[in-house]
Amino acid sequence: MRHSILMLSLAAVLAATTGCKRDAAPAGDAPASTAATAPAAAQMIDEHSYAQPDKVKVKDLALELKVDFDKKVIDGSATLALDWLDKAATQLVLDTRDLAIGKVVGERSDGKWEDLKYALAPADKVLGSKLTIETPQRNARVRITYTTSPDASGLQWLTAAMTEGKKTPFMFSQSQQIHARSWVPLQDTPSVRFTYTAHVLAPQDTMVVMSAAIEPGADNSGDKRDGDYSFRMPQAIPSYLLAIGAGDLVFKPISKRSGVWAEPTAVAKAVAEFADTEKMIETTEQLYGPYRWDRYDMLLLPPSFPYGGMENPRMTFLTPTVIVGDKSLVSLIAHELAHSWSGNLVTFSTAKDAWLNEGVTSYVENRIIESMYGKERADMENVIERNELKSEFTADNKPLQALAVKAGTLKDPDDNLGSTVYTKGAWFLQFLEQRFGRADFDAFLRGYFDHFAFQSISTDQFREYAKANLLDKYPGKVTQAEFDAWLFEPGVPADAPQTTSARFDAVDAARKAWLDAGTLPAKDASAKWTTQEWVHFIEGMPETLQPEQLAALDAAYHFTGTPNGEIAQRWYPLAVRSGYAAANAELAKFLERVGRRKLIMPTYKELVKTPAGLKLAEETFAKAKPGYHPITTGSVETTIAEAKAAPTK
Repeated sequence: MRHSILMLSLAAVLAATTGCKRDAAPAGDAPASTAATAPAAAQMIDEHSYAQPDKVKVKDLALELKVDFDKKVIDGSATLALDWLDKAATQLVLDTRDLAIGKVVGERSDGKWEDLKYALAPADKVLGSKLTIETPQRNARVRITYTTSPDASGLQWLTAAMTEGKKTPFMFSQSQQIHARSWVPLQDTPSVRFTYTAHVLAPQDTMVVMSAAIEPGADNSGDKRDGDYSFRMPQAIPSYLLAIGAGDLVFKPISKRSGVWAEPTAVAKAVAEFADTEKMIETTEQLYGPYRWDRYDMLLLPPSFPYGGMENPRMTFLTPTVIVGDKSLVSLIAHELAHSWSGNLVTFSTAKDAWLNEGVTSYVENRIIESMYGKERADMENVIERNELKSEFTADNKPLQALAVKAGTLKDPDDNLGSTVYTKGAWFLQFLEQRFGRADFDAFLRGYFDHFAFQSISTDQFREYAKANLLDKYPGKVTQAEFDAWLFEPGVPADAPQTTSARFDAVDAARKAWLDAGTLPAKDASAKWTTQEWVHFIEGMPETLQPEQLAALDAAYHFTGTPNGEIAQRWYPLAVRSGYAAANAELAKFLERVGRRKLIMPTYKELVKTPAGLKLAEETFAKAKPGYHPITTGSVETTIAEAKAAPTK
């Protein structure tokens, strides 16, 4: 999952509950085995799941679903094919959240189905309800009939009026971190991987897509729109990659194996913005081995999507806020594509190992950007992210600054510190690359993807694999103590490689000249600035400015009302802190139109600091809430509630 190349913390506590298989590795020389790791059971304990995968594992999921836009629910059944590891086990324990269970049956050895006793425990606000099914015969398959809640944390329902086309309602899922359990009863932990099929009924004017191949046929033309759809995912995935979307969707190809699903009015501009996708796939294959998911399609979601992107295999979900007309934000595509290797192919086993997904992916993303758009752009993006890390790492959140987060630290799996799992994780890999040399480190990383392909692993397993295939193989370059300092200590080691940007140096000089003498950057220079340079220009400003100073910048650059969410994310908080009320009207429109947490939460957090700002935040949220995803709603509600509960000064 990517909040974007320019991200803030993920650590917003969500009110509702709270933001990646199977076949053998390809033939070839396998790196040294690292079987002598900690016991698998110890590695795979997931404190955010009720499931007991050491006793029984789901190996296949068959869904029968009916999408009901009027009731805002999904009705259906989930048939779980089971692998009984403990022959003495007589219970199947699943994760659910706000599901109405209608019936549970098990397949007998003679092929007939029988009713099974079950109990649904009281709900925990983070984990949901444990579903315990009595299976004295250790049934090969168990089927649960259920209905989702209209308030399911992993689903968003939009009326037709909330879509771009205004004709057809829209529904989409967001299963990461532990929201799959709100629309399917299953073992909702990344340590369990399963294949799946799905048969979905929907209104006839609605196209349905999933993180799977559309059956029959694989051309993804989108011509078949009859309200009856079937899907197949032959590669086993963890639950957080289970995904569905439904609405007025059409498909337009980018290449033979990639294309865009979007509303008819948006598909052309999306294809134009993402035109480099096939080249990105080829670039990553050259670096780290073949793309193993057959197709790489993208679903462009409404602006209410709470994240930048979600790496659902075969069907990346994307925010439209990255479409700015100049491809300056397509590193988001590079990030979600990179997850096809780091995350979807080799997956973290629990949320406390999140850096294995996001940190490795962020490193790969930067390598893709460097290869395609040059080192200068890759360096700018690194600088922005590391500046944000410096501001986010504080004395109060040191326990969340270690890559290897201790068990029990994450009360909610959505509470990972973004700068740790994304930026520090990527920085760690850059440190290793520089010490071992790019050629040898690339070979190591490619071997890592092959060795652990279609597996879920822990930080301990990564550590042991790196010891055998890097530290011991190339002695004298990195000590175990240096390696472990990155994993287990807070902050960033003093010898971390530093990145500079000559283009940012020029931006810094232009900003200083304006602050010192009111001299705006020369038009012939600023006209060529990219999104990254404008972001750096604003981020380097003092905490507050005089309103007249912001008015001067607005007159020159029209920041207020900008269609670029990355600029708006920086400009509006500065305007609020500085008392620049002239931005309020456009600020409110931005918060109403966009539901992406990374872009809007900084502004909400500034607004609630003053009585007038809190009033504007509440008024704006009341208008925006019907179009927000439950995850975003929870973040905003928590921010407002905490501000109202704080003692007045």
